[in-house]
Amino acid sequence: MSDYPNLREIPTSDETVFHGKLIDVSHMMVTLPDGREALREIVHHNGAAAVVPVDDDGNVYLVRQHRVVIDLMTVEIPAGKLDFVGENPYDCANRELEEETGLRASSMELLTHVLTTPGFCTEKIGLYLATGLTQHDVHLDADEFINVVVMPLEEAVAKVMSGEFRDAKTALGLLMAWQKLRC
Repeated sequence: MSDYPNLREIPTSDETVFHGKLIDVSHMMVTLPDGREALREIVHHNGAAAVVPVDDDGNVYLVRQHRVVIDLMTVEIPAGKLDFVGENPYDCANRELEEETGLRASSMELLTHVLTTPGFCTEKIGLYLATGLTQHDVHLDADEFINVVVMPLEEAVAKVMSGEFRDAKTALGLLMAWQKLRC
């Protein structure tokens, strides 16, 4: 942070105003670089993991689900929240892959950590590439209703580029996996 001291905001207070099952919200007062004070509303999230599972034939396994918050049917890479503060995203990625698709991977490689909305949210998602897939049983959470969608990775990338797949973690994960597997 010392590289750009003229841009740094200094927190002066942070008060939790909402405590929920998945998120907390706080009001943080900061001192701006010019000395004025400002309020930042922050959504605190434990984080998540997401997986791009690609089989030996170059097919990717995605999940179709209804996202009621935006009232859209989406196709996304398998993903889920960290169950507790400090959970290893690698463990979460393996768990979510099997829960949502019934797949296990012999190789799970970190692609990156993505910051979903750093302007107001602490959520960070570990994105993984899963290969060496074997089929097992699906173990959906009680409140999950999804369908597994299988397609060639190149077709999924084309859907990202056309704007059909608009979920950010899915787009980044598919593009990074495609690039990595092409090299």
